[in-house]
Amino acid sequence: MGFKHFSTCFLLALCILSQGLAMGVHGFACNWGTRLTHPLPPQITVKLMRDNGFKQVKLFEADPAALKALGNSGIQVMVGIPNDLLATLAGSVDAAIAWVNQNVSNYISKNGVDIRYVAVGNEAFLKTYNGRFVNSTFPAIQNIQAALIKAGLGRQVKVTTPLNADVYQSDSGLPSGGNFRPDIHDQMISIIKFLSQNGGPLTFNIYPFLSLDADPHFPKEFAFFDGSAAPVVDGSITYTNVFDANYDTLITALEKNGFGQMPVIIGEVGWPTDGTANANIKNAQRFNQGLIDRIVKRQGSPKRPTPPDIYLFGFIDEDAKSIEPGPFERHWGVFNFDGSIKYPLNLGGGKQLVAARGVRYLPKQWCVMSTQANVQDPTAFSESMSKACTYADCTPLSPGGSCSGLDIRGNASYAFNMYYQTMDQRKGSCNFNGLSVITNINPSPPQSSCQFKIMIDLGKHEKKSTTPSDAPKIKLNSMIMLLSSFIFTMLLLLRV
Repeated sequence: MGFKHFSTCFLLALCILSQGLAMGVHGFACNWGTRLTHPLPPQITVKLMRDNGFKQVKLFEADPAALKALGNSGIQVMVGIPNDLLATLAGSVDAAIAWVNQNVSNYISKNGVDIRYVAVGNEAFLKTYNGRFVNSTFPAIQNIQAALIKAGLGRQVKVTTPLNADVYQSDSGLPSGGNFRPDIHDQMISIIKFLSQNGGPLTFNIYPFLSLDADPHFPKEFAFFDGSAAPVVDGSITYTNVFDANYDTLITALEKNGFGQMPVIIGEVGWPTDGTANANIKNAQRFNQGLIDRIVKRQGSPKRPTPPDIYLFGFIDEDAKSIEPGPFERHWGVFNFDGSIKYPLNLGGGKQLVAARGVRYLPKQWCVMSTQANVQDPTAFSESMSKACTYADCTPLSPGGSCSGLDIRGNASYAFNMYYQTMDQRKGSCNFNGLSVITNINPSPPQSSCQFKIMIDLGKHEKKSTTPSDAPKIKLNSMIMLLSSFIFTMLLLLRV
């Protein structure tokens, strides 16, 4: 009798302890963008996620190398469908079946990828798209759901669609006035109802940085979780930061339309570190540390105390991403392009960020403007800057950027080096009308956040792990970068 009592107590205590340990284990979620000229090898990227406690990841497209690297990693995956596929998937259930077979079933069965969600489109109702994807988004969601059911994955993999926070608004300016935009209200209700019926969550992207950067009158402190801005009082609720206010505006919109219990995921939230005055390391560290603290403490909003899953945007910088939204668009990463740490973050439990290991670089040499070069030749200078910044990322030279304080020679040196590195330091790539020279001395300004980069040596990594699909993807990223950089170069030359 005594032994039986002891055994029961021991097992009970063990269960309580194990539950406590399980509750104490928290994981982070992130967005993994792959628009880079020199991508960090996927296996190293996945290892970096695991080393830093990231248990969930969102991909913007079904990138084969990324998905294969995620196989048997213990990381749950949300795989995205780009907006340019919505019309095709909306118009044909067979196309949806083919997409699911190739990009979901295939990786689950052959590679052991733990795919939990399919994200149909990305911010498809964004106002700046002028309704381009409004009529195709819901049919595409329906067809992907049907395809998942046909593949026997209807319970395992859920459908969602990431939406921008501009799909809801408040006429009163307070969260309690929240509702969906009138022009897409019917579509939103149809999507929410369908997702609810099939067990899928809603996904929303919230960006306090964009609120601050777009409005010179926005109270800066209200953008941060530890800010000292005057609180916003909405009835019995007091809001001390824009994230909670924005999120609860959404929750109010859901409640008003009969979906108060609808599960929500925050698909993107973060802060960039370069490209504009508000995008800097100090602000990014402050915001993301506040965000991580909330995740660790499992802190929700005033209207929803239970927190949603939150996907940090982004994991690494993307130097080939479109800069149509702004020069900051290439600098959202918590990590630099090579997996090195931008700034320290306390991940809870005494754990700090750790950098990627096993990264191989090009030789330590830089392309800079020669001390003998004549800067008074406007034609040669303009042509050289145009060439460099059309094919390479010069966004740190933007007004307010980390390298915006350089003089004319410094600007040229930064641009020349970025081109030289982007071209893998090839012979002849440091040739700018006689204005440039190769140096073994790091030209980065001392005690400055302006860094003259050396790129990852793709050749050394490709010998180990490149798949045949990598080459065309890198070419596509370069094309996207080319179009964005050409526009940026024209603006930069006007400034010079």
